[in-house]
Amino acid sequence: MDRVSDPPCGLDLLRLHVSALLSTVDVVAPLACPRMTGLTDIRRRFPGLSDGWSRFDGPAGTQAVDTSIEAVADWQRSGNNANSHGAFPAARECDALADRVSATVGELLGVDPAGMVFGPSTTANMMALTRAIAADLGPGDEIICTELDHDSNLAPWLLAARDTGATVRMACLDPDSGRLHTEAVVDLIGPATRWVAVTGASNAIGAIPDTTEITGAAHAAGARVVVDGVHLTPHRHIDVNAIGCDVFTTSSYKWYGPHAGVMWVEPDLLDSLPAYKVRPAPASGPGRFQYGTPSWEAMAGIDAAARFLLETTMAAVIEHEEAVFAHLLAGLHDLPGVQVVGPPDLVDRAPTTMFLVDGHTPLQVATRLADEMVAVWDGHNYAVEAMGPLGLDADDGAVRAGVCIYIGHDDVERLLEAVATLVGH
Repeated sequence: MDRVSDPPCGLDLLRLHVSALLSTVDVVAPLACPRMTGLTDIRRRFPGLSDGWSRFDGPAGTQAVDTSIEAVADWQRSGNNANSHGAFPAARECDALADRVSATVGELLGVDPAGMVFGPSTTANMMALTRAIAADLGPGDEIICTELDHDSNLAPWLLAARDTGATVRMACLDPDSGRLHTEAVVDLIGPATRWVAVTGASNAIGAIPDTTEITGAAHAAGARVVVDGVHLTPHRHIDVNAIGCDVFTTSSYKWYGPHAGVMWVEPDLLDSLPAYKVRPAPASGPGRFQYGTPSWEAMAGIDAAARFLLETTMAAVIEHEEAVFAHLLAGLHDLPGVQVVGPPDLVDRAPTTMFLVDGHTPLQVATRLADEMVAVWDGHNYAVEAMGPLGLDADDGAVRAGVCIYIGHDDVERLLEAVATLVGH
């Protein structure tokens, strides 16, 4: 892991005002210098950051870590591009790679690697999963979804319900706290519930619901649970066995790897679902849901990215991200003319927030920040159902800024200074 001693503060009495709502963070306000962490120098591991931009766009996809980039290139140069289950060495290398990456990601997620499905994206994986699930759904069956979720964990269920006559019931986001309370989901679970689909962390505002409690309640009623872990995996230690869910999804390009989706399905369930597949595809195991030949080079990159997170340790990631996100959130709250959307604190929170600036549309803010080499997203960010409860325009949404492992205090200062210029502060 890259560790450096805390550098001397070069900022002019940087104020890190952390209000009582941010009291869970171990900082003192005001501070003359932001709290540094052991990952302060991690940025050098990301070649894509050499252009000097401050990349707060990570919730939509991070930059790739050096070892993942090299693993992809090494595989492409190796001569091992082939297919699986062949009689020659390159084919055997493909089999070995599939076993290796399944084991590594299984370690990262705390699951049996036998249930690991690799596909082009989480959205694609969810479409394949719900198509299989729909074969056993019908009128009178209920699926519970939530307003906090990304549309990849909503639209596939809505389509399945449309095609089968099942009913989708929506658990409501609390507009005052910006959180999905456990009872909002649990109170909807009943004898007709077949599946509960819930996010592990909001990709829009970072709120982390209690998926373990929700899963326990669903299982007690005889229902199964899908947890969308795409935005949770880069920011928290994952133990799917402890959560207890039946399906857990994640995307490696959100945690410093190549563009791909990873879906873990409990192995017995994986084998029992009526998958839509070509006839030569395996009758059991992940190959039932992997359409066509996998991207071997992407799998090599996934393996390296997962290994990077394991070696860095999630404890170090959380320490770094919480310190930087506290700086960002407190700075936005301090700026007049800025409305921060979502939870006001860091409790049960991935380091992601949305905000509005008086007199400017979200797109205008994002454009002005881009002029200062600060990358943020604007819009609904596919959290379609959350926009209404959060008081946002369905299309314009808000500005989204996310902290990840390579964002530092200097990046936060650049963003805050650019926003302050917009509000004339």
